[in-house]
Amino acid sequence: EVLTRRLTAFLEEQALPVEERPGRFSYPPQLLLVDGGKGQLGVAERVVAELGLADRIPVASLAKQLEEVFRPGSSEPVKLERGSEGLYLLQRIRDESHRFAIDYHRRLRSKRMTGSVLDGIPGLGPTRRKRLVAAFGGVRAVQRAPLEDLVALSWLPDAVGEAVFAKAHRPG
Repeated sequence: EVLTRRLTAFLEEQALPVEERPGRFSYPPQLLLVDGGKGQLGVAERVVAELGLADRIPVASLAKQLEEVFRPGSSEPVKLERGSEGLYLLQRIRDESHRFAIDYHRRLRSKRMTGSVLDGIPGLGPTRRKRLVAAFGGVRAVQRAPLEDLVALSWLPDAVGEAVFAKAHRPG
């Protein structure tokens, strides 16, 4: 899913005139290195082929246990010598991608843990949220507020007040 989304974004950007490209892909991918063994390599190959990129982006995978490199069309892995510069480079790339992914998921988890029932309500941005919390004396008070009190606020559109009430009273 991630690979499909990312490569589709690449193709969409490449389809734009050069001056209109947002620049997310300064350089086209020259190699797709997948973390995993034959199974993950097969999935990556399929995605690249489905998007018509098989002739433009070579694919390989690095299996962690024995540090083997798998290539399409070959059942035997390439075994790079322990301590070789090539293996070291591939390990560093893999480790950096792991660090990046772990950091991203930690930030997501942290955001979820510090989230509020008021997050994600259309029309309730930071300014209105702050004003709403101040008007009721806290987030919990906003959650307990009757619909009539929410829509009675002259500065809060009725639709936003109704959305706040609906989200605060959603089961689960």
